[in-house]
Amino acid sequence: MGSDGPPAVTIHVTGFKKFHGVSENPTETIVSNLKEYVMKKGLPKGLILGSCSILETAGQGALSALYQTLQSAISGVDSESSNSGRTIWVHFGVNSGATRFAIEQQAVNEATFRCPDELGWKPQKAPIIPADGGISHTRQTSLPVKEITKALAKMDYEVMTSDDAGRFVCNYVYYHSLQFAEQKGTKSLFVHVPLFLTIDKETQMRFAASLLEEYNQFLDCT
Repeated sequence: MGSDGPPAVTIHVTGFKKFHGVSENPTETIVSNLKEYVMKKGLPKGLILGSCSILETAGQGALSALYQTLQSAISGVDSESSNSGRTIWVHFGVNSGATRFAIEQQAVNEATFRCPDELGWKPQKAPIIPADGGISHTRQTSLPVKEITKALAKMDYEVMTSDDAGRFVCNYVYYHSLQFAEQKGTKSLFVHVPLFLTIDKETQMRFAASLLEEYNQFLDCT
């Protein structure tokens, strides 16, 4: 792209494996198939889909893989991702009770798991990053969540803006990712999706692709 315009925007995505009560996690399917899907559909010029990773559905158990993939995106291992200011992390998680997609504005420094995660950990009112202070502390994404939500809603997706990512593994991972983004100059976003029984696979794949396409026009607004 060079002198023809700004550096490419590289988007890395993560999903989760199955967990208690959800034998098929739609985010594992979405993220595992996203590269093939967007290759067929095509992405706008200046937009690159980077790594697509599946995390363990466990708080502390997901951190090693999370930080490894976060760091590799800005360390020059992937030369297309070396410009950290144009690097975005999009984390997909499932909300089994949801009827709409939810673009999460923030994460809270609290781990209160309603059930043990896949490695048996069940913290209660524990700070995710103790150095940040109490469990009421929040971290906000620097991406324009409301504008992104409005753009997706105009495409007839059932989508909402949310400021509550829960207190389970999704919020846990998002909080760590937002801290990393702040430290490294990248950007991070979490998106909750419903089960495939609620919104079918094809619609969810289209939604994920549409979400990626929206970043080009919004990144320079932040």
